[in-house]
Amino acid sequence: MTENIVDPTTTEAWAELTQLNNNLTPDLRGWFEADEKRAEKLSFTAADLHVDLSKNLITDSVLDSLKNLAAEVKLEDRRAAMFSGEHINVTEDRAVLHTALRRPKGYSPALEVDGQDVDDDVHEVLAKIYDFADRVRSGEWTGVTGKKIETVVNIGIGGSDLGPVMVYEALKPYAQEGLEARFISNIDPADAAETVKNLDPETTLFIVASKTFGTLETLTNARVCRDWLLDSLRKDGALEGKEDAEAVASHFIAVSTALDKVEAFGIDPENAFGFWNWVGGRYSVDSAIGTVLAIVLGPDTFEEFLGGFHAMDEHFRTAPLAENVPALMGLLNIWNVNFLGAHTHAVLPYDQYLHRFPAYLQQLTMESNGKGVTAEGKPVIYNTGEVFWGEPGTNGQHAFYQLIHQGTRIIPADFIAFANPVHATKDGEQDVHELFLANFFAQTKALAFGKTADEVRAEGTDESIVPARVFTGNRPTTSIMAEKLTPAVLGQLIALYEHITFVQGVVWGIDSFDQWGVELGKQLALALAPAVAGDRDVLGQQDSSTRGLIDFYLKHRNK
Repeated sequence: MTENIVDPTTTEAWAELTQLNNNLTPDLRGWFEADEKRAEKLSFTAADLHVDLSKNLITDSVLDSLKNLAAEVKLEDRRAAMFSGEHINVTEDRAVLHTALRRPKGYSPALEVDGQDVDDDVHEVLAKIYDFADRVRSGEWTGVTGKKIETVVNIGIGGSDLGPVMVYEALKPYAQEGLEARFISNIDPADAAETVKNLDPETTLFIVASKTFGTLETLTNARVCRDWLLDSLRKDGALEGKEDAEAVASHFIAVSTALDKVEAFGIDPENAFGFWNWVGGRYSVDSAIGTVLAIVLGPDTFEEFLGGFHAMDEHFRTAPLAENVPALMGLLNIWNVNFLGAHTHAVLPYDQYLHRFPAYLQQLTMESNGKGVTAEGKPVIYNTGEVFWGEPGTNGQHAFYQLIHQGTRIIPADFIAFANPVHATKDGEQDVHELFLANFFAQTKALAFGKTADEVRAEGTDESIVPARVFTGNRPTTSIMAEKLTPAVLGQLIALYEHITFVQGVVWGIDSFDQWGVELGKQLALALAPAVAGDRDVLGQQDSSTRGLIDFYLKHRNK
């Protein structure tokens, strides 16, 4: 699926954008004063999201040229190819169908890919997950001693961890009382040790999330947790008259398609939930990878979550380009990166429940678009990818906003907020959420319009420090708001950024759905393991830096 790939630098629109950038003098103050309807014209609705793009460094001419660029790189054709199941992941020869994971049952027209009835397969797995979730939630499924499950520990890494963690944190108010989730991802022994600390083994259920059941970190942690479970049960005398295998089968399930390996570990293959090779790890939270969420939050909440994804999918699939929010935001990112010279992108949620959202987006965007060759295997001659980062709410204001406001680098920022809080709170007569959102509104205003030297002087400021108190403004931001952070709205937010990422990848002509960049480090880690264990022959084969570092470790490790 490389025949439709276009080098963006060869398009007329790219030349137009280059010229527009050369002649651009950003002036958000002036633009807003000259056009009273600027905010109205550049605000859009996508499902339940209200998105204001007006504080970005764009003019009508820039926006028109960005739309022309989308046409010239055949964005709409590529979008149709993704939704229909064509193999747009060219290096792995796979379809890209995370959107199929949230198609409602009976959705028309039916989707068949590579001879597979995708809709039936997806809903068969969902039904199995929901049935299991209901059994755990009701107490029908118990641990080996007959006690009800109170804690579900998800063991995964990458997409098998970042998505479930983020969603659980975001939707904690929807968790069933008396049922919590915990997560283990890092192979650092401290992660597993801290996660299982103070847990009751008799009421703990582990989910081992690994499609191939071969991920080094996940399987290592799974074995560590299996040992902890059995040792703890023996210590408590809970295994008297019971076999180890019975305990493992009662306290471990899997998200995997490698049923032989699942069974060899001690998990009943009936308690394994699979997904397909057309689901990339960073796009998998709405697949069986979300089993922990279906259990703790409940099938109904998970269905609402999927519905939010689908609503944004439909907006992206059907909305005209001029009002298609994911397309416009993706094109804006192209403008910021390739023409304005931005290298990083801040995501700033004004909601504590979204505190893991920036970390989630780091994998989604940077693993997808951190590529140095095109989908045709040619070196790219323009920048691709952005470094995504951020923190929630006013925390960031007291940390890194200084750089965004007055630094020498342009840092586009997405601000996210909700009209209604989960916890309405008052400090005396002050509505705390109102105070919180006053900060949200103030930050985008300050970044856009700044503060002139004359305005600083008018406050009676000593002339010697006037320059230090000037804010240049013209710092681009996008504001995203919704009525409330619900399961559906969270699904919409995730899908929004999935499609933004897709749009950027199409313009850059890269394969956004492979991740070969993560492989080399894994391979070298396995090759180095004998040297770290003390094999002097393997150690001697290493470069001098690596050899010296391992030598330091061997001399100072206490065993």
